[in-house]
Amino acid sequence: MATGGCQCGRIRYTATVRGPDAYLCHCRMCQRATGGFAAAFVFIPRAAVVWHAEPEWYASSPIALRPYCAQCGTPLGFVFNDGTDMDLTLGSFDDPSAFVPTQHAGAESLLEAWVHLAHLPREETAAAPTVAAQWAKVGRPVP
Repeated sequence: MATGGCQCGRIRYTATVRGPDAYLCHCRMCQRATGGFAAAFVFIPRAAVVWHAEPEWYASSPIALRPYCAQCGTPLGFVFNDGTDMDLTLGSFDDPSAFVPTQHAGAESLLEAWVHLAHLPREETAAAPTVAAQWAKVGRPVP
């Protein structure tokens, strides 16, 4: 069992996952839907997801729907209109660290420069002065 939801907390779900497998979809639809270079997904049976608050559903194409939170805008997944399986966005899980990427889908739109990133310098959020200052202004620690 795994739990997750949107950024504001209005939409929550519990999902029975089959294992640690996740994947990246690089298709242009997923890039646009998430605003990222790829969408990171966990593939599960649609019946294995229990929504504690029903998300809104966007018909992103004639063949698919995408659940999301209309309040905060968090993309929560993808499902074919007649699909019995679905994808949940990796980042919407409360603990995404249990999942591991196993494949690239939508490889025709893969942005090669964004795949091998281990060589880039790393900075923790709390170490970014601008971000830390903004959180300090509101009297809260960096999440």
